[in-house]
Amino acid sequence: MNIADRLDCMDLIQAWGLYRDQGRWPELLDTFHADGTIAVTWFKGRFADFVEASKRTAANSKSLSKHLIGSPLVTLQGDRAVAETSVSILGRATLEGVLVDNISYGRFLDRIERRSGRWRIAERVAIYEKDRLDPVVPGEAFNRLMADTDFSPYPEAYRHLAHRLVSSGRTLASPIVVNASAEAAALYDRYRAWLKQS
Repeated sequence: MNIADRLDCMDLIQAWGLYRDQGRWPELLDTFHADGTIAVTWFKGRFADFVEASKRTAANSKSLSKHLIGSPLVTLQGDRAVAETSVSILGRATLEGVLVDNISYGRFLDRIERRSGRWRIAERVAIYEKDRLDPVVPGEAFNRLMADTDFSPYPEAYRHLAHRLVSSGRTLASPIVVNASAEAAALYDRYRAWLKQS
């Protein structure tokens, strides 16, 4: 077990959250390999395109989202690693005139690869577990919002997040992986098989 390699991978994942939330775009771009991909609720594709889309969103937003990154569990095999990290994604929005906070709980599943001596993320897929919506200022307006809004079109694992994103004009990427699903099981199988190939 190489402690230095494990720490490099853990630092990389922590750095991603800080760079993303602080809008440090060149540094964020450098956390992934050039051909790296990412899949989250609102985006699926090349990481470079994700960074550009994030920049545009941040430029039109009054507040950036916040990613609380847990301690990654890293499995190393040669120049490859798989990391699983619990995350909480905090976002603020105005829905129907009501200021709300949305917290989404899940985890990132990463394929990390060392190329030319540098560990970088090759693929990230977010797996969603549950979420919630809370008023910034409790009151009847929020109660009416919750009573009058139909969240049922979206899966329970990310329904409030999905409603917030769609309400802001974003579209949802597909498929979105949720906890304990067939898609999640297939994802884990694929990552394990990739790790064994090293």
